[in-house]
Amino acid sequence: MLITQAIEFRPNAVVIGAEHLYDKVRMALEPCDIKVYAGEAALCQILEMETIDMVLIALVGYAGLKPTVSAIAAGRQIAIANKETFVVGGELVTALAMQKGVNLFPVDSEHSAIFQCLAGEFHNPVEKIYLTASGGPFRGKDREFLSTATRAEALKHPNWNMGCKVTIDSATLMNKGLEVIEARWLFNVSAEQIEVVVHPQSVIHSMVQFQDGSIKAQMGLADMKLPIQYALSYPERLKTVSPRFSFTDYPQLTFEKPDTGNFRCLRLAYQALETGGNMPCILNASNEVAVNAFLKDKIGFLDIPAVIESCMEKVKFAEQPDFEVYAETDRLTRVIAHEITGMISKGSKP
Repeated sequence: MLITQAIEFRPNAVVIGAEHLYDKVRMALEPCDIKVYAGEAALCQILEMETIDMVLIALVGYAGLKPTVSAIAAGRQIAIANKETFVVGGELVTALAMQKGVNLFPVDSEHSAIFQCLAGEFHNPVEKIYLTASGGPFRGKDREFLSTATRAEALKHPNWNMGCKVTIDSATLMNKGLEVIEARWLFNVSAEQIEVVVHPQSVIHSMVQFQDGSIKAQMGLADMKLPIQYALSYPERLKTVSPRFSFTDYPQLTFEKPDTGNFRCLRLAYQALETGGNMPCILNASNEVAVNAFLKDKIGFLDIPAVIESCMEKVKFAEQPDFEVYAETDRLTRVIAHEITGMISKGSKP
């Protein structure tokens, strides 16, 4: 796919993460005079190219942290779709961005919505942020159903077309938990100022409440093209030919509280945020391992929060981590999470 896209769009350079595929990509793109690099180090180094004016970070998971830090260090403006960067190292990333004068433009639909609601309001204190959630494919399901939920069922998201990992995170409500932590750092608010509201129609993408009680909401069809374009073109709104929203197609917009009893991942995310330090890093790494194990049918759906909670109890807590501590926390958490998922797959309980 990388080769196909490169041939179509003719970038100056491409990087393939898997180093063993370097020769295959290089040979395919040689006739196009496209430079080819491979590996994580190259991914970070290429961000130093002077021809770059904006970096879109759309990597999945912890892998996005190091390139984001490199892009900020190089002084590049960033459109960021990698929420885990804020989950793992939000304090580090936002402090570095402020130091370097780098703007971080949110691409997640919810955070883009908040950003749009704050336009022209940056001088007004925010009282509360409402993050909307579709509820995922298992909204309203009880623990008995969830105990036998399959990979195929979890991947059937009702409103959004996303990758496997994000779709499973949506089913467990961990995606919303990660977005809560992301919102805390992007918009400089506390955990108490962020409320998750289940909104099954996915028309209102998020809301901001100000100190006078007024609430602004950003609405539209469930289409990621809009938040991506807004981040890349800000402060302009470019004309699109996308379908337009019609109120008559949505005669009812409904809202409900999330079920944190049966979907414990959201509660664990709030707990990690309130604890601080490297706890969100532990949350994220254990979730990545647990979701991967579920996608490979090694553990059950309800085992995902169990693995995360166990890791949050077992991995050493660091109150003031630096980049090296984050890296070691991520590594150690994955080791422990793999041990736990292995025990579960063999019929044992951690």
